[in-house]
Amino acid sequence: MYTAKSLPFVLTTFFAIVVFLVGSPQTVFAAGPISEGFAIGEALPEWIGWAIVVGLGAVFAVIISIEVKIEERYLGVNQTSEMFNTAGRTIKTGLTAAAIVSAWTWAATLLQSSTVAYQYGISGPFWYAAGASIQVLLFGILAIELKRKAPNAHTFLEIIRARFGDGSHKVFLVFALMTNMIVTAMLLLGGSAVVNGLTGMDISLAAFLIPVGVMIYTLVGGLKATFVADYMHTIIIFVVILTFVAAVYFNTDITGGVEGMYEKLVAAADLRPIEGNAAGAFLTMASIGGLMFGIINIVGNFGTVFVDQAYWQRAIAAKPSSTVKGFLLGGACWFAIPFTLATTMGLTAVALDVDLTPAQVQLGLVVPAAATALMGEVGAIMVLTMLFMAVTSAGSAELIAVSSLITYDIYRTYKNPNASGKQLVKVSRITIVGFGLGMGGLAVILLYMGLSLGFVYLAMGIIIGAAVIPIALTILWRRTNRVAATLGAIIGLMVAVTTWVSVAASLPEFGGEINLASLGHNYSMLFGNIAGILTGGAITIFGSLAAKTEFDWADLKKKITLVELSEAESTEITENEETLKKAFKFSLTGGGIMTLVLIIAWPMPLIAAGVVFDIMAYSIWVGISIIWVSFASFFIIFLPIIEARKGIAQVFSGQKSVSETSRGDKN
Repeated sequence: MYTAKSLPFVLTTFFAIVVFLVGSPQTVFAAGPISEGFAIGEALPEWIGWAIVVGLGAVFAVIISIEVKIEERYLGVNQTSEMFNTAGRTIKTGLTAAAIVSAWTWAATLLQSSTVAYQYGISGPFWYAAGASIQVLLFGILAIELKRKAPNAHTFLEIIRARFGDGSHKVFLVFALMTNMIVTAMLLLGGSAVVNGLTGMDISLAAFLIPVGVMIYTLVGGLKATFVADYMHTIIIFVVILTFVAAVYFNTDITGGVEGMYEKLVAAADLRPIEGNAAGAFLTMASIGGLMFGIINIVGNFGTVFVDQAYWQRAIAAKPSSTVKGFLLGGACWFAIPFTLATTMGLTAVALDVDLTPAQVQLGLVVPAAATALMGEVGAIMVLTMLFMAVTSAGSAELIAVSSLITYDIYRTYKNPNASGKQLVKVSRITIVGFGLGMGGLAVILLYMGLSLGFVYLAMGIIIGAAVIPIALTILWRRTNRVAATLGAIIGLMVAVTTWVSVAASLPEFGGEINLASLGHNYSMLFGNIAGILTGGAITIFGSLAAKTEFDWADLKKKITLVELSEAESTEITENEETLKKAFKFSLTGGGIMTLVLIIAWPMPLIAAGVVFDIMAYSIWVGISIIWVSFASFFIIFLPIIEARKGIAQVFSGQKSVSETSRGDKN
């Protein structure tokens, strides 16, 4: 599909864009001081913060725990170690898609997407959504290859160890755990900042208390419980977004509808033109700052998908026949969340002249401020609820991911290779409690260091991007060499950090000083991100070509073993090779086409033409966002119910399945 002949053209185009960006002006904050100001902690009384963080967390913990017990009672589900960490590898398309949408809907999805809308106009939401959708779409290729080559895997690191041995396994384990810590930190930084910003609740307490409810239902039900919670949380997020869409575009008293929004955004550009945007307009894709953010976003998010066990876990849990469809549907539906929410609320903050300081913008307070200006306390409560859903559902994915890494890649690998199922579940639960408490402490440390959600989001690719290509090629290319892949990740990280710091030191406006401001500058982040992923990939590819080693994929099935599934039961959840090959081709075609549309065919003509939207073009753009989120809501809400209709009917009829207590080791 992609040949070596096209590589020079792709690289030339890529570096031409980078050179163009270097020579172009940029803006950090598009909007200046505005009318009345957004006062921290005054939108809602503090008790509402406690009610949502503690009360709503407890409610969901109880609901999900009851659901798990119903499955055990009526559907014969047992909490073996395989079920706890892989959900029995039988999750269907709808729930897989919902789980992917939920796991990928971070605090940053709701907050940072609107921040870049506030800074760069309509290009910000588009590049956030497109730049973070393609990784999920392309990850479907890795997901189906995992099903083909390592159907018994519990983590992606088991594949690395089976191919490369203990040394490489430990190196990539560090990258995997760093990824989980970075993602978790972003969740809690964004979540606690908004709880504090809207209610005045102590930010450190919020960071500690948000994970508590998640810990409870994850302890009870494992991965399957997180899938069910993901589904429920995602429904609430879509309902809130649709409510905001109706309030902005159809209830026209405040915004004036689509026409009123257009007039206000044109007027805002006249007052505060965005440097680097065509005509200084908010309503244009021709934005230097937006494009620069898009590149950083694309590179950084490859790391937080390909190196995050949470996404591999969803691939492992899905039925083979549902894997690719689940990832493609999940990626397409997820696009609607940041695209529609930020196009709606990020630009509403601009249109309504909401006063935010640069620090408040970087904390992610654009959406809360816009919702408060638009709908008062009701809007603030809706944002708080939506954010809590996003933080807890994505947080549960990270909890179970870290639990699997510690259980299978440390405990079972190095401490107790013959561990029974009960021992593995015990270690998993201890890890969930430990990491659940520790993640709050990590967020507090980062807050006291002065790091914001925006800073951590842009820096994540620098820290973990170098491991992306080595990990992907480990499962895609039989010639990937152990030394080349391992050195690619290590040296790539060193080059990324060196480039990041060097560029920060070279920026004239900071006088050679290296601090959070210079490190957080777009140029520093851009070149650090690019250096990491390209260096890691180049060393892995050229080193492997020079080494001329080959791996027999059949060894993966021999070296990676199940714990509590017999061979007969394992056969029930596998597909024949021909079916998996067809799914692989479908993932290549579907993921490839959607990726090209999102990053080339859709945005590039608008950028090249320097188009500034008129009322008709803006109306079409808004219409696309509304239609997309409506269809996404329909699929995510109703497809899992349709697929689970037999189990639901069985529960309501009171029929009980025979509990499968014979699954492997029960000691």
